[in-house]
Amino acid sequence: MAVGTVAELLLALVVTTAVARALGLLCRRFGQPQVIGEIAGGILLGPTLFDGALTRTLFPDDIRPALSTLAQVGVCVFMFLVGLHLADSPSGGRSRIVLSLSVGSVVVPFILGTLFAVGLVGDRSGREAVLFCLFVGTAMSVTAFPVLARILTDRKLIATPIGGLALAVAAVGDVVAWSVLSVLVALSHGDALPLRMLLVVPYVALLLGVVRPALARLAGRRPSARRRGGAARVASAAGLTAALAGALWLSSAATSWMGLHEIFGAFLLGAVMPRAGAADLRERVLPWVERVDRTVLLPPFFVVAGFAVDLSGLDAREFGLLLMILLVAIGGKMAGTYTAARLARVARRPSTALALLVNTRGLTELVVLAIGLQTGLLDQRLYALLVLMALITTAMAGLLLPFVHPRGHAEADHAAGSVGASAPLLSEESR
Repeated sequence: MAVGTVAELLLALVVTTAVARALGLLCRRFGQPQVIGEIAGGILLGPTLFDGALTRTLFPDDIRPALSTLAQVGVCVFMFLVGLHLADSPSGGRSRIVLSLSVGSVVVPFILGTLFAVGLVGDRSGREAVLFCLFVGTAMSVTAFPVLARILTDRKLIATPIGGLALAVAAVGDVVAWSVLSVLVALSHGDALPLRMLLVVPYVALLLGVVRPALARLAGRRPSARRRGGAARVASAAGLTAALAGALWLSSAATSWMGLHEIFGAFLLGAVMPRAGAADLRERVLPWVERVDRTVLLPPFFVVAGFAVDLSGLDAREFGLLLMILLVAIGGKMAGTYTAARLARVARRPSTALALLVNTRGLTELVVLAIGLQTGLLDQRLYALLVLMALITTAMAGLLLPFVHPRGHAEADHAAGSVGASAPLLSEESR
């Protein structure tokens, strides 16, 4: 790469990081998830403004492959962290309610989204049309687990019964959605599932039986960080980070070879990360990895995603289509979750809060949509409208949650959560 190209790439990285950080912090200041500002920043740096002149100036064609590579790395690390946190999500001993709510929050929006996509098939036909409809249904059923966790933390609901239930429902629903998406991606490459995809079952067994114990032993052999000097702690963290990076690369490459997307390998590795005996890995290495990913690696992804979003030509017809997408996405997710919660004897107010929380889509939705665009399952027009849907549904939780679950109820839930009670979810008081 020429010196001039390197300079252009560094300038682009500085700009994308600064814009993502500034808009993200602005959203946090107004009580919104930071990812809203980061996604909006990617859109603003895309072709929407100034007829694409800003995009062409800041991101010339010769640096876009490097930006795409960084974006892919950032998404893989993000999916690794998603898998890690999904595996840690609590069920609070309410497995039956979690399963019921998960079915409602995934199946209803999936069916409605699939049926809605039938009217958008256009000139697609046969197998291509079926995959398109199933993909739209899957995109409608996703919940952004990391953003949801952030909202619950900011609202002091993370340790409450309603917070634990929302996280558990999102975890189960997202595992189902990612599993369906992996099959759709594999089918998009050919007429049938590649035989190598069948290796995913023994591969998961390998991760559980070999990789997970190996990482636990590697972390467990190192003495506690409190008993070591600064240089030893840095060296230990560096060694664990290198081992983790190697495992992440191998896992992503393995699922790519099987006919799946690279992110599924990263997701699986995160899901099987050791818990016991790996304090150094979890307390020192993973928070650092998350900060680097959020600050350095993900901003290029927002920009690359924004390249395909051009809202400058949004006309009345497309605005009407956006309203229909929002109706299906919000209605399916919230109606399915609320109905399932009421059938499980959850009170009205917590049921509404749960429906609003799992309607959050955030960055996870953006990853799904980027895969759809990359594999040809989505066109740029629908992709742009679905990105707007992700932004709006993510903002809804921050804006509406104080009205459906006021601070007084949140404090009562927090007090109940501290003693492990689940009564506020079922009591008439909350209705």
